[in-house]
Amino acid sequence: MTHGKARTLGRAEVFKRDWLDGFAGAYGRTVRKVPDAYGVVAAHAPERGKVAVVIGGGCGHYPAFAGLVGRGLATGAVVGDVFTSPSAEQVYRTARAAEGGAGVLFSYGNYQGDVLHFGLAARRLAAEGIDSRTVLVTDDVASGPADEPERRRGVAGDFMVFKVAGAAAERGDDLDTVHALATRANDRTRTFGVAFDGCTLPGATEPLFTVNPGEMELGLGIHGEPGVRTVPRLDAVGVADELVNGLLPELPKGGDGRVAVLLNGLGTTKYEDMFVLYKRVHERLAAEGLNPLHTEVGEFVTSLDMAGVSLTVLALDDDLAPLYAAPCDTPAYRSTGARLEPVAPVATVDESLARPEPTQTAGVVDRLLTAAMVRIEDNEAELGRLDAVAADGDHGLGMTRGMRAAVAAARQAESGGADLSAALLAAGTAFADAAGGASGALYGVLLAETGAGLADGVTPTTVADAVDRAVRAFVELGKAELGDKTMLDAIEPFRTVLREQAATGTDVTEAWNAAAKRATQAAADTADLLPTKGRAARLAQRSKGYADPGATSFALLVSAIGDELAKEQ
Repeated sequence: MTHGKARTLGRAEVFKRDWLDGFAGAYGRTVRKVPDAYGVVAAHAPERGKVAVVIGGGCGHYPAFAGLVGRGLATGAVVGDVFTSPSAEQVYRTARAAEGGAGVLFSYGNYQGDVLHFGLAARRLAAEGIDSRTVLVTDDVASGPADEPERRRGVAGDFMVFKVAGAAAERGDDLDTVHALATRANDRTRTFGVAFDGCTLPGATEPLFTVNPGEMELGLGIHGEPGVRTVPRLDAVGVADELVNGLLPELPKGGDGRVAVLLNGLGTTKYEDMFVLYKRVHERLAAEGLNPLHTEVGEFVTSLDMAGVSLTVLALDDDLAPLYAAPCDTPAYRSTGARLEPVAPVATVDESLARPEPTQTAGVVDRLLTAAMVRIEDNEAELGRLDAVAADGDHGLGMTRGMRAAVAAARQAESGGADLSAALLAAGTAFADAAGGASGALYGVLLAETGAGLADGVTPTTVADAVDRAVRAFVELGKAELGDKTMLDAIEPFRTVLREQAATGTDVTEAWNAAAKRATQAAADTADLLPTKGRAARLAQRSKGYADPGATSFALLVSAIGDELAKEQ
């Protein structure tokens, strides 16, 4: 990796689109692209009477997730932007394309954005009479305590859980059985990783984090986060010992010692180096009385161009062993020959990626959101910088993408005669779909619920009521509390001041700007807080002194709208 130069040939804003089109074209003998969605399904799907195993997450992790689609493994995979969950709409479309009448097993890493969007898609399927189950992968021992596995992330153990689930579905097990076996695989899978250097987002000129030449990071994540502990750089034996030592206390008790082992490269670590590491790993596992029956060394769940490795161990039993060893045929992992079939080129056209330009005939929602879009674009780099302190650095790009989609949707709605309420609903839906991640879902709710509250017109009181309604929905969905260092720490002061202003009879513009001013101060004040939610909580101390990116983007958005309202008076 060369720092100071863009890491990829592709442009950041179309990276997901272009790589998925290229992937579908290259591996059309095994997978096909879901129409009008950022997802792929196995070429033979859907299969009547078989459970559909649908996996997914952000791109940047290849071969997870799309590379693991095919007979005997996943039925379909839905892809989000780099390190960002796919939207609920994309999950739903992919699941519908994969589902064959026996229900859907969703499996993905335990990240807030994925949980929100996959959960919303599951609700929509249920409303249509399609049964589903979910297995959150929680294999990363460095991301939470052993007695609270629900706080742990899913990393390279994704592959092992997906493999078991796919094999169970392939042999015809029903949904409850597939779910039970995948859950057991997750319960018996543990991962620990190390990093020697950080990763760089598409189009970026600098990595999300760097590691000093004489050091390495222990317990890293797969979204560009640094590790939880920095130690002096070790040789191959020392690295292998750290990996094994990190896992041994965490392995399930009992059993006969049979294990499946995965030494996973995170992006730039050479295969030869991994084989050198595995020599010592195997020696250590055998010395501990473990018997590696099935070992894979390679790239299975990466983090773009991160330099590092992770070690995953699955404690096998009589049920899991045959499933893990069962044949499969996917682009990235296969135990049978691939089918050769001609494939037409794929060229997705996604007009929502374009930046909507100002128009002289814009409606009120279009004008207000366009002002907010421009403000967010102007601050995209700063939002990304704040997000990179303790997360993946994508908040600025996600907000820009979401605002552009929201403006385009509002413009289309208003040009078709939609009122303010309907235009905001369209904007919120488009924002959530385009931005993805937790912020996408939460901002989508704010816009849509505010619009719903303005169905009876715009007055200081109806605006305050609408914002109250939106904040209630936001809190219910995101489960945040004041002081958690989230968007809510700017949203709640905004809501409070807006309500106070409305009670005194202040007009909408003055009330809104007073509230926006308070939100701006509240966002700045989050620099003194420590995060307790999401990925940032694991690296809480690193965020001290930095404002929360979500609170900052909210303050920018409402301030821009306030400025535009003042212009129109």
